[in-house]
Parts: sequence; C-alpha cells; structure tokens
Amino acid sequence: MNSQSLRFDSRLNQAMAPRLQYAVRLLQLSALDYEQELQQLASKNPFLELGDSPPPGASAGDTDQGATDVDSHVQTETLEHDQANGDDPMGGDEPATDGADQGDGQGADSPWTLDPGGVRDGAKESQGSALDLLACSTDLRQHLRGQANLLRLSARDHALLCTVIESLDDDGYLRVQADEIEALSGFEPPADATEIGTAVKLVQSFDPPGVGARSVGECLLLQLENIDADLRPLGRAILTDHLERLAQRDVPALAKLLNRPAHDIEAVCAALRRLDPRPGLRFASGEVQFVIPDVVVRKVRGKWAAQLNPALVPRLSLNRRYAELFQRHQDARHAEMNSHLQEARWALRNVEQRCSTILAVAQAILRRQYGFFEHGPLAMKPLALRDIATEIGVHESTVCRVTNNKFMSTPAGLFELKQFFSRPMAMAGGGACSPTAIRGVLQALVDAEDASCPLSDVDIAHRLERQGLKVARRTVTKYRQMLSIAPADRRRSYAASAA
Repeated sequence: MNSQSLRFDSRLNQAMAPRLQYAVRLLQLSALDYEQELQQLASKNPFLELGDSPPPGASAGDTDQGATDVDSHVQTETLEHDQANGDDPMGGDEPATDGADQGDGQGADSPWTLDPGGVRDGAKESQGSALDLLACSTDLRQHLRGQANLLRLSARDHALLCTVIESLDDDGYLRVQADEIEALSGFEPPADATEIGTAVKLVQSFDPPGVGARSVGECLLLQLENIDADLRPLGRAILTDHLERLAQRDVPALAKLLNRPAHDIEAVCAALRRLDPRPGLRFASGEVQFVIPDVVVRKVRGKWAAQLNPALVPRLSLNRRYAELFQRHQDARHAEMNSHLQEARWALRNVEQRCSTILAVAQAILRRQYGFFEHGPLAMKPLALRDIATEIGVHESTVCRVTNNKFMSTPAGLFELKQFFSRPMAMAGGGACSPTAIRGVLQALVDAEDASCPLSDVDIAHRLERQGLKVARRTVTKYRQMLSIAPADRRRSYAASAA
C-alpha cells in the first residue's frame, strides 16, 4: 500500500544578486577591458558621461585629481540627498561661455585659430593634418618592390622579379619551388630555370641581407659580409658542412672536425649567432601590445608609496543636468529611464569600489614585500592571498580577482601582481624562503661562476644547500629554464679556458 506524505526542508544557501555577480566579474578584468566595458555602458545610458583619460605617459603629479571621478560615490550620494529634499541639484548659475575658450587667450578671432584646411593669416602657409605626421608602415614586399623599381629591367624581367618577391614568406624565405614560380608568373613562353635563378639572385642582393634564402644556412651565408673578413672562411665552412653543430654549440666537435683551436671556433660561432636568421621579421606588420601598469610604485621622501595610475582611472561621471530634468518630470511612464538612472549610480559606486580595492591590495603588497623594493629579488618573502585578504578585510577570492591581469610599475621593472605571491619553501635553519629569492640566488651564482668551468645543475643545488636552501636538482633545472639560462655545456667559454 503506497502512502503519500509532505515533508518540508529548511536550507540556507548563499545567492549573489545579478548586479553583484556582474561587479565581481568586472573586478578581474584588466584596466583596458574594463574601460571598454564602461564605454559600452556609457553609450547605452544617457545619464553617464565618460571623459577622456590623460595620456599613458602622464604622471600622478601632472594629472588633475579633481577632474578624476574616483570619488563619484560622494557625488551620487549628494544628488540623492538633493532629490529627496526637492532641492535643485544643479545649484548655481551655468557658465555663460564654453570652457574651451577660457584660460588660453585664444578666442574665435585669434590669428592662431584655423579652420580645417585653412592657412595661418600671418604666414599664409598651408597647414597639414595631424594624420600627415603619422609614420607609414612598410612591409617586406613593399620594401623589396621599391628596390626592384630602381633597376633597369625589361617588363618581363621586372614582372618575374615581382613574382619572386610576392612568393616570399613573412620571414623573408623563398619556400616555393621553381615550377610554382613559373606557374604564378603566367608568361608565354614560360620562364625557364635560368631566368628564375637570375631573379632569385637579384632578390638575394636586396636589403635586408639574407632575404630570398631557401634555408637557414643560405640565409646566414648571404650575411657573411657582415662579419670580420678574417672569420669569413671558417664561418663559411661551418655554415656549409656543420650547421647542426653550430645549432648545438658543440665547439669541441667543430674544433676537431675543422682542425682549429677551440677559441677560434668559439669566436666564429659568436659572430655567426649575431646574424639575423629571419631578416623579414623586422618588417612584420603585427602591432605590439604594450602593457600599461595599473599601479605605480615610487620612492617619495625616502619611503615607498603606491598609487593608482591616473592614466587608467575611468573618468566616469553622472550627467547631472539629465538627472535633474528627469527628477522634475518623472512619472510612472518613465520606468525605463528610472532604471537607467539607478544603473548609472551603481556604475559610479562600482568604479569607486574597484579603484579603492586595487589600491588597497597594492598598498598591502608594498607593506608585505617592502624588502623586495629596497633590496631586490633576494629579499622577496613568501606571501599568500589569505594574508592580504585578512589585512584589508576582504575575501580571498576578491584578492585573487584583483591580482588577475593587473600590473605594477616599479623602478626595477614591470611586475604582475601575482608575482608577489608564492608558497613558502623550508630552509635548513627552520625558516621559510620564497622561490623568487631562490631564483635570485641562482642567478647570482651563475653570474659569478668561472666561464671556463660553469656550474652544473647539481653543483648549483649543492651550493644552495650550503647556504641553507635545500632545493632538488630538478627544481634547479626548472628555475634555470625560467631564468632563460643555458645549460652548463653551452655556457662554457673556451676562450677563457685557453687564457
């Protein structure tokens, strides 16, 4: 017999409001991504205004902090108070003239005021646009075609030469066969091997040296004129017959095969490694993405201080005129506009909270890692996210989001905030040390080693142990690779051994 019954369970679950979830997601964005998010928000919300940020090179002293709406929460609260009391939030009179015409002494009748495409009244000289001053980027093929146009060639030879140029890859190598070049040219009668070979030789004589090569060895052979004349015969022999030994830096084997002293081989190999194996890469059109720091750390009056980079502080403000007009004429039909106003107030609080949280985390890191800023990587201490979260009174996940994609500019370089956190590694004396400090000691050992007898990973591990740092050999290898330090056999200097 089946029986039915009702049962009630009482459970307590944590749930985040949608706006809080959105604010948490925005906290882990980089400064540039966050600014793009605010631009999209300002374009949809009529109550928000996003001003222009100062140039990235501007310092904190050169930026008017009063114009930065970091403390926009205070402005929002003042507006809400005025609206509740029925006061006019706009306050005083509006300015009679535009601010752009004040302070610089240049009015509409100024002789230095020019219309687009106009001329200066005094000198009567034409004024170009600012776009005329921008540098025009030139790719590899344009650079080579410009040199080809200077040669006195027939129409057929010039077309074949341009076909070879267009067949080059971005590194400047010719990786297509002669029959493919013949098919691309579309000549009648078809171009023979002699014509194609002549066009390839012409391309190989162009700038940059090494362009048009079909292999790495040929590319370096085309650049032999850039090394000393005394080293060229030996360098040609190495590139022709022993290129793999050069890549492996096997100086003893090359000295034995070529019957030359090891220090001579090392000098030639050093000169060959200074050549450019990818000559076309310097004309690559890809844009370099620069990292702009979120926090700037400088020493002021003998003490280290951290501050937000004013170039990345979003200049978001509330359009008080629209807000005041809406408060005067709002009714039940304007529910959508009221939602926009509430969203604008929330966005301003979000900007303020984001800036204050990033600054609080950076200042806490500065206090905890003060020795690093004073003495360098050797003074880096172990640090956990929990330590910073406890100090500033936030959750550990908040610190994790703040340190994601955030960078700090210091006199010693640019560091991601995550680099200041590391797990503790036990020392022989009972203390703890950070991996960054161990890597600093490892770098110091390699810098002070004898070039004729470099330290192996086992030797480095033994020396670290004598200093109280018990590190396994495989950990030493991992740290050495992180520091881009070559193995011991590749760091050996045979010239120092001969001396």
